[in-house]
Amino acid sequence: MNVLRPSARRMLFGIALGYFMVLLDMTVLSVAEPDLAASLATSVAGLQWATTGYTVTFAALLLSAGAATDRYGAARLFRGGIAVFAAASLLTALAPHLWVLVALRAVMGVAAAACVPASMAMIARLYPQPAARARAIAAWAATSGAAVAAGPIAGGALVGVAGWRAVFLINVPIGLLVLALTAARTGPGPQRAGPPRRIDWPAQCAAAALLALATDTLIAAGAGHWPHAMTAATVTAVSLFAFVRLERRSHAPVLHRELIRVGRVRAALLAGAAVNFALSGALFVLPLLLQRHLDALHTGLAFLPLTVPFAVNPPVTGRIVARVGPFRPIVAGLALMAAGGLVLAVVLHVGAAYPWLAIGLLLTGFGVSFALPVLTAAMVSAAPAGATGAAGGVLNAVRQTGATIGVAVMGAAVAAGTGAALLLSAAVCALATVVFALTGRAPRRAAVPAGSVA
Repeated sequence: MNVLRPSARRMLFGIALGYFMVLLDMTVLSVAEPDLAASLATSVAGLQWATTGYTVTFAALLLSAGAATDRYGAARLFRGGIAVFAAASLLTALAPHLWVLVALRAVMGVAAAACVPASMAMIARLYPQPAARARAIAAWAATSGAAVAAGPIAGGALVGVAGWRAVFLINVPIGLLVLALTAARTGPGPQRAGPPRRIDWPAQCAAAALLALATDTLIAAGAGHWPHAMTAATVTAVSLFAFVRLERRSHAPVLHRELIRVGRVRAALLAGAAVNFALSGALFVLPLLLQRHLDALHTGLAFLPLTVPFAVNPPVTGRIVARVGPFRPIVAGLALMAAGGLVLAVVLHVGAAYPWLAIGLLLTGFGVSFALPVLTAAMVSAAPAGATGAAGGVLNAVRQTGATIGVAVMGAAVAAGTGAALLLSAAVCALATVVFALTGRAPRRAAVPAGSVA
């Protein structure tokens, strides 16, 4: 028997709140960077690891998180992930040294990867009717825009009151509330057609090591630590070779082979990586500049032109997709992000007043809110038969990989000037615009609901 409707609504709120917490942690730390650097006496490279420690494990483990949900159960994985996330957040707030913080952030990334696909599966069990399920998924997905919009402001307020540690402490009461709201059973759910999918843990660990080592190479090169960078690059090459061999021999490969052979799928993956590259890189770089002149709270408020479109524009984007499909909104979004990055680079180079900076942030915000919510639709429409279930997981993993590389590369470019870092993000988005415009168009199909924005 399924749970009663009031209980289902309560559980849906708890699932959405857990998703909100996981996504909030990707942006809330941005305005805390200067305070964290001063407190732990770290450099830009240390700040890069404080951010990417989370996204490396989040990105890599998303590749197998769907299979883990099938094997271990959605509710068990979601609640376990939330409990670990809250506990690791508490320990992170008490971290005495940078590398303790980075290690705990990696644990939080593991927990986040467990939560995201499991939350979708729980919603499917709560709402077996397609219409009710679509409304529930839309409400769940809307929390992503709210999380991105709230992150810099919430971070600024928390840092202003109690320093950088407060941005992690806030996860503890949220996590406890999520566990209380999701304590009821979600019902039996649909039956699987066969045994649960296997997980190739050696290949999965090799994927995580490969991303971590590539990130280490970029961060070390940006810091000018060339012996370290060369060593890391060599080990990265060895890890790539090992990963490829494991994937070729695997009966349960981490990457869906048929999926990534499709040109339109690769174009959508490039677009997703480019958007997260530019967004996460900007959220890392800009606070380092703005807090030379503003406190943490006003820095968070300065990001409003960037973040507000994430919360208000997705419904408009959804209506556009229903009429014209996902192709045009994605191309327009990527082009707006390229233009926004260019404006930001010029403004920072010439030292123009804030209203000009706000224009660049607004262009970027609208670009993200047009492109990201419909990339899932583009992936599903391009995926071959039997691979639509894997499409969302691969897209989310590639997006988080883009975020990791964006922080590493744009953080390294800070040494050449913040404007140069934003110019790099503009170039990446421009390249993705051209590639997607040339290869991403598909025959029009039935409208696919827009996904989340973060």
